[in-house]
Amino acid sequence: MPQPEKKRITSEEYFRMEESADFKSEYHHGEIFAMTGASFNHNVIAMNVASRLHESFHDSNCFVLAGDMRIQADKSKHYTYPDLSVVCGDIEFVDGRDDTIANPIVIFEILSDSSKDYDRGSKFTAYRNIHSLKDYILINQYAYHIEYFFKNEAGRWSLDDFKRLDDTFRINSIDIELPLNTIYYRVKL
Repeated sequence: MPQPEKKRITSEEYFRMEESADFKSEYHHGEIFAMTGASFNHNVIAMNVASRLHESFHDSNCFVLAGDMRIQADKSKHYTYPDLSVVCGDIEFVDGRDDTIANPIVIFEILSDSSKDYDRGSKFTAYRNIHSLKDYILINQYAYHIEYFFKNEAGRWSLDDFKRLDDTFRINSIDIELPLNTIYYRVKL
């Protein structure tokens, strides 16, 4: 039996819906996907990382942006709400909007059971289309594990894994060290 065809909407319709919605949704090639609430660990990790970055950016032109800032991953095709993002220098807003940026240099996603495949797969594939993006960091909220993807000198994406609480890694594009014991401070594993 044939499946009913999914209703696809334009990115303009998506933006109009988002302006009056009671919840956030991501947009992917004509479909929208409601965002779910976050766990305790997710929130603590996000605040730990945001606090560390915010303090480090005190005398710089960089901003750390929370999960309410939308990112254009692929023009008119894919819009997301990463858990945290970093922009340095002038912020490039999409189509005159003040709620969607096009030029993050670092994106953080905190993995959940429901999002980990998407965050590692099609979302990361879309993020790699963002010309300004230099670092993509996946944080496991259930175990000490950071997957640090970065553009190497040849312009290819490389990966470093960190799994010990006493590990520290340097985010190359913003020249900041981020210890795992800071990321996971007060997180209940």
